[in-house]
Amino acid sequence: MPQEPTGLVAGMERHQVAIYLGAMAAGTLFGWAAPAAGPGLEHAINPVLGTLLFVTFLQVPAADLVRSLRSGRFLAAALVVNFVVVPLVVAAMFTFLPADQAVRLGVLLVLLCPCVDYVIVFSGLAGGSSRRLLAATPLLLLAQMLLLPAFLFLFMGSDLGDVVDAGPFLEAFLLLIVIPLALAWLTQAWAARTAAGQHVSDGAGTMMVPLMAATLIAVVASQIPKLSDNLADVARVVPCYVIFLAVMAFAGLAVARLFRLDVPASRAIVFTGATRNSLVVLPLALALPDALAIAAVIVVTQTLIEVIGMVIYVRIVPRLLPTH
Repeated sequence: MPQEPTGLVAGMERHQVAIYLGAMAAGTLFGWAAPAAGPGLEHAINPVLGTLLFVTFLQVPAADLVRSLRSGRFLAAALVVNFVVVPLVVAAMFTFLPADQAVRLGVLLVLLCPCVDYVIVFSGLAGGSSRRLLAATPLLLLAQMLLLPAFLFLFMGSDLGDVVDAGPFLEAFLLLIVIPLALAWLTQAWAARTAAGQHVSDGAGTMMVPLMAATLIAVVASQIPKLSDNLADVARVVPCYVIFLAVMAFAGLAVARLFRLDVPASRAIVFTGATRNSLVVLPLALALPDALAIAAVIVVTQTLIEVIGMVIYVRIVPRLLPTH
């Protein structure tokens, strides 16, 4: 059995929200102080994020993951909140976005794609069913990979609907989901058979918080130097992100009640509806043509707003969905 975290590791887990906020602040300072490091940090994002997801998958035994996939109502609720409710909310806000196509594309990229990484952490902090969310992760990423081009076509027409092709998403699915998940299962099998494997598994489990912090530092520091040239456009999308978080708290609650989920599952649905896939879609935004380069900054801006929003969610979601 995995060991319970103690000492420094337990302290990091208790204070992980503060650590994440500190990581974003550190990334901001580093990005402003050393803008030349930005391109190198961009290349570090995927390896760090893939390692983070490996450690995340490692926390749940393979048998539990497969068993969770049989939770039909939860999976249906997750799909409805992310691919029916969220697009409707985005459509309602779309006409209020800046007219710049690159800005709109950045907003669409990030808001139409559900989170597959730190949503599990924040949902768990609020008493949500992290295991069921974790089991839904491959399905959510596959669904957004298939649906995003169609959504872009509906919102922006054929000119930009094919800017994001399936290739980068297939690469993301392979590097960030399939490989980390396979390695996690292999590590679990090794840990079940040998003391050395258990030692490696326990050691990897202690790296969750530092890896999340490293991912945030790399993302923020690589994009902050680009912010100064686009500050006005960025400022105009901030209210959109704040409104989205406020609306989705109640929209997720309504979907959870519609599907008659228990409290932990309902809290998880609220979180999956509100948290977006900014870390995974950022490489897609970075691959866009130079004329659309601001889209990546728009995506990272959502990350900054969302992590602060998640701090609030961790406090208010248990009040919206009490256990009694």
